[in-house]
Parts: sequence; C-alpha cells; structure tokens
Amino acid sequence: MEDKGEVKCIKFSFGNKILAVQRTPKAVDFINFIPDLPQTEYSQECKTKNANILSFCWISTNEIVFITDQGVEFYQVLPDKRTLKLLKNQSINVNWCMYSPETAVLLLSTTVHGNVLQPFYFRSGTMSKMPKFEIELPASPKSGNLCLSDIIMATIYGQLYVLYLKHQPRTPNNPGAEVILYYLPRDGQCKKLHILKLNTTGKFALNVVDNLVVVHHQSSQTSMIFDIKLRAEFDGAVTIHHQVLPSLSIHPCKIPRAGYLWCLQIKLQPIVHMLQDKGRLMDFLLQRKDCKMVILSVCCQMLSTAERGSLPVIATIFDKLNQVYKEYLEAEQNYALAMESGTSRSSSTQKRPVRTQAVIDQSDMYTHVLSVFTEKKQGLPHKFVSAVLMEYIRSLNQYQITVQHYLYELVIKTLVQHSLFYMLHQFLQYHVLSDSKPLACLLLSLESTYPPAHQLSLDMLKRLSTANDEIVEVLLSKHQVLGALRFVRSVGSHDNISARKFLDAARQTGDTMLFYTTFKFFEQRNQRLRGSSHFTPGEHCEEHVSHFKTLFGEQALLTPMAV
Repeated sequence: MEDKGEVKCIKFSFGNKILAVQRTPKAVDFINFIPDLPQTEYSQECKTKNANILSFCWISTNEIVFITDQGVEFYQVLPDKRTLKLLKNQSINVNWCMYSPETAVLLLSTTVHGNVLQPFYFRSGTMSKMPKFEIELPASPKSGNLCLSDIIMATIYGQLYVLYLKHQPRTPNNPGAEVILYYLPRDGQCKKLHILKLNTTGKFALNVVDNLVVVHHQSSQTSMIFDIKLRAEFDGAVTIHHQVLPSLSIHPCKIPRAGYLWCLQIKLQPIVHMLQDKGRLMDFLLQRKDCKMVILSVCCQMLSTAERGSLPVIATIFDKLNQVYKEYLEAEQNYALAMESGTSRSSSTQKRPVRTQAVIDQSDMYTHVLSVFTEKKQGLPHKFVSAVLMEYIRSLNQYQITVQHYLYELVIKTLVQHSLFYMLHQFLQYHVLSDSKPLACLLLSLESTYPPAHQLSLDMLKRLSTANDEIVEVLLSKHQVLGALRFVRSVGSHDNISARKFLDAARQTGDTMLFYTTFKFFEQRNQRLRGSSHFTPGEHCEEHVSHFKTLFGEQALLTPMAV
C-alpha cells in the first residue's frame, strides 16, 4: 500500500475481497482484491457536513456502514465502478458504537451521559431502527458517563444480550459491582433479565465463552464464571446469579513477546471435582460445547463410588440426560415429517436439528458407562447393580424412548450371572422388560442355566403374535414336534406350514410313533385340502414317504388317523 499517512483503522470485507482503510476523520479509502479488477484506491467521504467518522463496519461482502458523531451512513460498495452508493442515512448524536457481526446489530450510545442506546439491524440491503433503551447509571457521582469499556454485546444461548458492567462501591447493603444483562430481541422492547453479582470492586473485563459469562478481576488476577441457564434466585423481575465456581486464575502460559490476541477456552474436566452437587454439575455440563466424554466420565465415576442411598441422585442424572435425548429425537422426527410432506415452505424454513454433544444416547451409555459398570467387581450389592440398570430403563420409558434390546440383554445377563432368577422372573412376568424377538432368543439360550427360561421365551413369543415362525423353530429344535403342530393349529396357520420341515424333525428324534403321527397329520391335511392324501412333488417328501412304507408298509398309507 502507498504511504498516505497514519492508518487509524483497517478492515477487510467478508471474503477478503475489498480492503477499507481509514486515515482521516472524514473519509475511508478502498482497495479491490478481486481478480481482473485494478487495485487502484478509491475513496468515500462521509455525507454529513462537519461530521467525523468514529468507526466503520462491513455488513456483507459489498455493504459497509460509516458511524459518525452525527449519525449512520449505510453504503453499497461497487468495486467494478470504484465507487459507493448511499443506501440510507440516519441522523443521530453518537458518542461511541459497537457492532455484532453474528447478529448484524449495530449499537450506538447517545445523549450526554451516553446511557441511551440505539440499536440498528441490517438485513439484505436494509437498515432498520430497533427500539432504543436506557441503561441505569449508578448513583455514584464518580461514574457520570457510560463508557464503551462498560458494555459488550454477546450472543448467549442463541439470544443477543447487551452486558453492562455496573461499578458501585461496596457497602453493607451493596455487595459491589455487578453485570446487568439486557435482552435485545429483534422485535420488541429491550428487557433487563439477569444480574450477575461480582461481590467485589475494581477493574474488570468481560468475555463470553461457550455461553458462559466470564468476568476477569484485575487486582486479584482471577476470573469468575456465570451461567444464566442454571437455577438462580428470581425476584419477580430479574434473575440474580452468583458465580458457578470459586474465582480461578487463567491457566498460566508463557509467550515470547507481547502483542497477542487471546482465545479463551473452558476446561471442563477440573470442574467435575469442584461442583459437588451432581445435578447442578450435569445441568452445567449439558450446556457446554465439548461435553460428551466429560458427562460419560462423570456417570462412570458416580456409579463406581455409588452407595445404596445414591440411587435417587443417579435417577435424576439419567432423567436430565434423557430429557435432552428425547428433545433431539422429537426434533429429528419433526424434521423427517416436514421433509416427507414435501411442501416448499416447510422445507425452506425447517432446518435439520444439530446433534450436539449433550445428546447422550443409549449406545453411548451402554458402551461407556453401563457395560463397564456391570463388568467391574466393585463389591456393590448385585441388587443395587440391577437397580441402576432398571433406573436407566425406567427413565427411557418415562420419556417414551424405545429401549434398545441390548440394554435388556445387559439386565438379563447381570441377573443370571448373579443367580437372581426370581427377579428375572418378576421382570418378565410384570413386563418390566418389554417383549421382543431378540430378548426371547436370549432367554432360550439361558435354558441350560435356568430351565424355566424356555417357557418364558415361548410365552413372550406368543405375546408378540408376530413371532409364530420363531416359536415353531424353537419347538422343533427341542424335538417338541407335536407341540409345534398344536401351536400352528391354534393360530390357524397349519394349512400353510412345510410338511417336510416337520417330518424332518420327527424323523430326527428316532421315535417311530412320533414320525407316524406327524405323517398322518399331513396326510389328513392333504386329503382335506386337495381330496387326496398324497404329497405333491413340490413338497419334496418322497424320502419320508419311502421311510414310512419301510416302517409301516404300503397299506398304512391309506389308513387315516387324527392327531
């Protein structure tokens, strides 16, 4: 760049296409960084006479706003013509300004004391005036004017707030400085919603990190963390918050020289040991960006040190996790329905829900927490271990989330492993464990350990009413051929079953009378359905017919017998 004097401010447009440079109080210079366009500078003076430019902000790739001490000038930049077009001009006395690119809201300080704030909203080439509001200045005569250093704009939990650092002396009736949060909606009046009590005085700086308000106190070299989503005292008008944790210092870091911009991050793992109230800890973690593995570690640690009396706390934690899980599932379902409807209006307005790390699903809990909990030999009572598993299932049911079969399997295996068969029987008898084919098959596999499991499995399959084929397979695998025949007849499917499958099973038992009875059952079915006792070639029963003749002779084929 050509040296044309001291640079007061320099900013690239979105996408780094155009560079804006302010060297004087009256004008801003522009340089194009667009292929095939010359990089010759062009300039724009502010329109208002005798006005000085306090600041300027890029609104989009080719829209810029000048903030002067006498108003706001909104321009469209035309890089190919190397000129600017005035879109809107608003006269207003301005002390200072700040801009939130995230929400495209410009905030201006007006009046003598600077405590009347006028916001503007920019969208698609338009500038809209929002309702102005007044900041309450402290009664102390030392703080007569509202300074730029007392205010920040920040998006917290998706809503735009103006944060005001109110300095006031510490007295018996006044705990000192506080941060006041004004909610700034797109439409409607600004509202004072939250007060953060700092309980000290001095110099402060404000940050918003991961939806947390962090207040840095210079003299003590510590920082205070506030979370406006946590439960707090409500006085009927505003919510009063105290810091989540004791004041802490920023983690030390060595730098080779000065001149750094800092990006703060919250380290979640140490907080686990600072917040003793597990419910409040979980409320805090569920709102953080990188929370999943920390939450799962908290659950593991909580269960590994759990006692019988801690079951209500464990149940509360499960409910908190599953509430977030359910909200995500419902959002996914609503999105899917909107997509299925195919209406252009719904598809354009409906956004696919973002799965945050706070969504802890059944697979997460099974893999990282519950399976680990049941495998460890921690000396906990077996009934307590089972109770924890059942609490998680209860919580899922409470939020009407379909329980995955592997959780039921974990419960059953745990009960069987510790010979708690009476509990297993009760859970199945009273349908605490929901019926499913995988669960019935698991019960079948337990027959050698717990013989009644066989009948429990059959009962479950019967209740499902969609598992008739599985029931027949189970009975045949146990050589209960007549029982299988009676079952298919009871459900009305005996006309459609494979004769060969049953004859195979009957022959494998080595019981000649059982084979005889089974053969006669199908002879009778053939006679009733086709007017002939013979099997069709498609049934592939020739070898069984030959075997029957060998055992009982040719004449036996003609003798009907009822089962």
